[in-house]
Order: sequence, then C-alpha cells, then structure tokens
Amino acid sequence: MTHVDNNDFFKGRGAQINTHNKFLKNRYVSDHEEGIDELMLENTATQIFEEHPKNIVSKSNSPDLPFSLSINPYQGCEHGCLYCYARNAHEYYGLSSGLDFERKIIVKKNAPELLERHFNKKGYVPDTIMLSGNTDCYQPIERKLKITRSLLELFLKYKHPVSIISKNNLMLRDLDILSELAKLDLVQVAITINSLNESLRLKLEPRTVTAASRISLISKLSELNIPVRLMCAPIIPGLNSDELPTIIKAAADAGASGASYTIVRLNGSIAEIFTDWIHKAYPDRAEKVLHMIASCHGGMLNDSRWGKRMRGDGKVAESIQQLFRISVNRFMKGRELRPLNNTHFSPAPGRQLNLF
Repeated sequence: MTHVDNNDFFKGRGAQINTHNKFLKNRYVSDHEEGIDELMLENTATQIFEEHPKNIVSKSNSPDLPFSLSINPYQGCEHGCLYCYARNAHEYYGLSSGLDFERKIIVKKNAPELLERHFNKKGYVPDTIMLSGNTDCYQPIERKLKITRSLLELFLKYKHPVSIISKNNLMLRDLDILSELAKLDLVQVAITINSLNESLRLKLEPRTVTAASRISLISKLSELNIPVRLMCAPIIPGLNSDELPTIIKAAADAGASGASYTIVRLNGSIAEIFTDWIHKAYPDRAEKVLHMIASCHGGMLNDSRWGKRMRGDGKVAESIQQLFRISVNRFMKGRELRPLNNTHFSPAPGRQLNLF
C-alpha cells in the first residue's frame, strides 16, 4: 500500500482535528498557523473523567443490530480508531468528536453496582447483554480500572449471558472468567480486525494492538473452547477491502467459528474527521476512496437507512459482499457459534431486599 508522506500528519492519534460540537455556539478558530493548531495537535496526555450514571444497561431499538441491550463502561476511546461511530456521542458531553474523543475518556466506575441492581429487578427476565455496543470495553484504561472484569464477574455470579466485542488482547487477562462462562454457554466473543497491514493500522487505529496479536487472541480463545468469531469492521473500499480473504483465512486458521462485516459509513462529524485524515494519510487515493464510500451509500458519505447503512448498496458494496461470502464459504464453511443459554440465570438470594 503506497502513500505520500505528510510532515503535518499527527502520529499517535487517529483524528487530526477537533471538529466543532454542533451543540455549542462557540468554536475554536486559528488566525495564525503556529497558534491554536499547534496547541490542538500537541500530543497531550489522556485525561480521565468520572461519570455517575443512574443506569448502565442501554436498550437499542435499531432493527438491524444483532443485540438490543448493551453496557459501555467507557465513553470515548484511547484506541483512536478514525472511523468510530461512537465519536458523535462525545458531543453530548460538550466535547469534540475529534481529538477529544481519544484524549478525554469518561469512565463509569459504578457500572458493576448498577448491573447488580439491574439483575435484581423484580420480575427480571435475562436477555443477552453486549459488552460493548459503543466503545471498546478493553481499551487501555481498563488495565488499571478493571471495570470490565468486575462486570464479567457479575455475569458469572448470576449466570447471565454476555457477548463481547473488542480489538484488544487485554482480554487475555480475563480468560479465567471467560472459560467458566463458556462452560455454561454464557459468552460469545467477537474480535475486530479490518487489516493485516501494519502501516495502515498505525494510521487508522493508532493505539490498538497489532492484527497479529488479535489473531493470537482468537487462537487462545478457541483453544479454551470460548466461542469466538471475526468481525471485519469497517471495510473501507479502496483501502482495506481487498484484504477480506486474507483476514478471514487468518481468523479461520486461528479457530474462529464465524465472521461478519460492515462497510464504513461516515455519519455526523466523522465525515469531516475522515475526509481530513485521508487527505493527510493517503493523499494519492483520497478522492477515489471517498467516492467509493459514497457510492455504497446512495452518493452520500453518511447513511442512516435501516438494513442498508452497515452493508451499503450499489456495485461496490455488492462486490464486497460477494467477496466476503466467497471467503467465508471457502475458509469457514460449516462452522457456527454455540448459542447462548438464558436458562441458568439465578438472582442472588436476599439481594433485592439489600438493594432496595
């Protein structure tokens, strides 16, 4: 993969700008080249902010999502994935979807307490909960705070089904809990990989672990009989779409029991962030890639159409879908994940009286 080196490229972060928050009246402007831009692009340390929500389990009514319930112990993500749809949610906190999203992380330390209350609601009926539907529950700060591990301990204690999606091998720390959950068919794991090209990863997902590390993670999960699948997301036409067969083969060889994919969509501020980024990171192909993305979404970079937004339509989207199907049929034919089990759930004795 070739690109033109750009001395202005801000290494170590995904976004190259702080976009304007649509909820705020004021915005930063730069009158001098050495002024605010220099301040904004300084590689400042990540800041942690604590939030105290009243509920931790979120419900989605989106008809094209495979889950309806999710927990996100963190808002913002230091991984810095350029394309992340969760960036837009940062604006609700008065922050930018750009650099703020990956440098100002909001943590929910009371998540375990709230989950236990959720499990002990009168008449509660268990349904699979996703960790995480928004930002990565195994992002770097989790190594210190261990919120995700505390949540998994509760899923095991209550024998409640959970699915996990992540791209960080910090998950290896929790193999003891995941193994116990798997014995009761209470867990499924999805590992996200969208490129085996290290040069691309370092620009697209600057603070994630390597693809090789994620393939190794799939292998270790599979060895322990923990159901694991590959998530190819997002596929960016003209940038990583040609890698689908090699990614799927690598995951299959490591023991993955299935695969899925999404095509990139650039809603809200992400369109501005991505457009700025690709002109700096890959100026030789920027316009071609943007045109191909738009061709998958009715001529627009953004897409909110149910059933279309994550797979796209048109010739480019159809060719990607065909390549995916052929690759899965070739390398993963006959494989499937064990279904999750909702019948083991057991509320803690006396817990309702203690909590209410």
